[in-house]
Amino acid sequence: MASPFLPAGATTGDSGGELSSEDDSCDVESPHSPETEESRSLTELFEKAAAHLQGLIQVASREQLLYLYARYKQVKVGNCNTPKPSFFDFEGKQKWEEDKNIFDYCRENNIDHITKAIKLKNVDVNMKDEEGRALLHWACDRGHKELVTVLLQYRADINCQDNEGQTALHYAAACEFLDIVELLLQSGADPTLRDQDGCLPEEVTGCKAVSLVLQRHTAGKA
Repeated sequence: MASPFLPAGATTGDSGGELSSEDDSCDVESPHSPETEESRSLTELFEKAAAHLQGLIQVASREQLLYLYARYKQVKVGNCNTPKPSFFDFEGKQKWEEDKNIFDYCRENNIDHITKAIKLKNVDVNMKDEEGRALLHWACDRGHKELVTVLLQYRADINCQDNEGQTALHYAAACEFLDIVELLLQSGADPTLRDQDGCLPEEVTGCKAVSLVLQRHTAGKA
């Protein structure tokens, strides 16, 4: 998923949080005034916060991302004399309930809706999206441990691979969710399955604890 927080061409705003332009009639502070120094400090903090948010994309829900992106736009878009964009400006509209599919509910961690849909056989627990990702992939990607447990109870294919050959274990490992990695392994996930790049789950994580757990289980299968 591409980050929505730092679009190409984004530039730093002033202390009011809006972009300035050559046609602005806003007053300009002296380069050495306390207000300018404070502005620069706030700008640096804002850019650091925006950069930090990029690392949270894999665990944030769509609604959280929409909310944060809307706030980002409020700071970064528009001249001093133009209204700031509202939350509903993102992609033109809010995503209403009737527009959501089962994967949206999975990303939101809506366990009640997903459980009901599976019980009523409105959806197959192993259905996939266009990228070959099953509900279990998404639950692991977002760190929804309770939902992972529910999907496994309904016999989700624990070793199902997406279009790139990655299993739910790859997703949980890459996102560094140690508790979910352990749950998957205890439930029979195969740590020796490689993706299309030839990578094991232990090779896609930057977390030493996750890597060690996976290495031990892989060694046990040797």
